[in-house]
Amino acid sequence: MIKDNNKNNMTEKELNELATKIVSRMMRIKTIENWFQHVTSTDMANAVDYENLELTEEQDAVGEIAKLMTLMNWFQEDEEYEKCAVIKRRLDVVNEIIKKYDK
Repeated sequence: MIKDNNKNNMTEKELNELATKIVSRMMRIKTIENWFQHVTSTDMANAVDYENLELTEEQDAVGEIAKLMTLMNWFQEDEEYEKCAVIKRRLDVVNEIIKKYDK
C-alpha cells in the first residue's frame, strides 16, 4: 500500500488502475494532436483558413502582389526569365484590381 500525507491509502491495484487511466488519456490526447496536425496541413484546411480571414478584394490583391514580387526576385536571381514573364502577366492583372482602390 502507498500512503500519502492525508492518511489515504491506495492499494497497488488502485494505483495501477489510476496509472492505466492516465496513460490512456495521454495517448488519446496525443492521437488527437496528431490528427489535428494532419488535418490542418491539408489543402482544404488552408482554404477554410483563408475564407475565415474574410479578406477584402484589395487585401487579397495586396497579398498576391507580395507573393508575386517575392517569386519574381527569386526567379530573377536564378535567371528563369520564362517564369518571370508569367509572373509579370499575373502582376498586371492584380495591379488592375489595386487601381480600383487607389485613393
